[in-house]
Amino acid sequence: MLRTRIITAVISLVIIGAVLFILPATVAKLVFAVLILAGAWEWSAFLSFSSDATRVGYVTLIAALMAAVVWVAPGMFDRILMFACMWWIVAFIWTFLFPTPIPVAVRWICGALVLVPLFVALLFLYRIDPQMLLFALLIVWAADVGAYFAGKQFGRVKLAPSISPEKTWEGVIGGLMMVVVLTLAWAGYQDLSLAVLLPFCLAVGALSIVGDLTVSMFKRTAGVKDSGTLFPGHGGVLDRIDSVAAAAPLFALGLLQLGLVT
Repeated sequence: MLRTRIITAVISLVIIGAVLFILPATVAKLVFAVLILAGAWEWSAFLSFSSDATRVGYVTLIAALMAAVVWVAPGMFDRILMFACMWWIVAFIWTFLFPTPIPVAVRWICGALVLVPLFVALLFLYRIDPQMLLFALLIVWAADVGAYFAGKQFGRVKLAPSISPEKTWEGVIGGLMMVVVLTLAWAGYQDLSLAVLLPFCLAVGALSIVGDLTVSMFKRTAGVKDSGTLFPGHGGVLDRIDSVAAAAPLFALGLLQLGLVT
């Protein structure tokens, strides 16, 4: 299993590198859209739909919302990012209350709250600099890798047993330690102040864990273990972007609030 996860991760890194730094911007943005819509298809499995046609309808709804924010409200990206961060704070509180019943209508809405702001954040960060988008992804991956190995080696105290029984507080600490190492390296590479960058990156890394737990709530409610099988050893698209969905809007908004971009 570990070997499969590593091989899949390496192949994914190569593809992401090509998308961010080799392919034309139009193609890269199209890849982002396809990725989000694939996530919408997997999310539709949480909605108790009885046919593929109704699942396609949900994907079409998400596509329409994505098109609306890009073509109708491109000047509202900052407000969308702020709203997304508020949603993830609510989701964080929600994880403490689970298990709770989640009506289908709420699952519809939450799918849009997870996926559409992620699309906005990806576009925003890519427009600023593909390197910044890569750094945001690296923070999430560092938190995930650190949590995986620390949890396997030292995990004892369960983080959220009703949502994800295998996750532990030791894993969280290990993940955040990996974020610290990454931030130190990035600060040296970009000649940035650690006084601002380190707490910011730790907050992004911590919120990425909330993203993972939140999507896991919906999977558990729907009786689904993995959202799909596209990535061997890793699951589906949602299993790969759940943490990014929470982390990317905060990272993008933080760049704005810290005055690092205009």
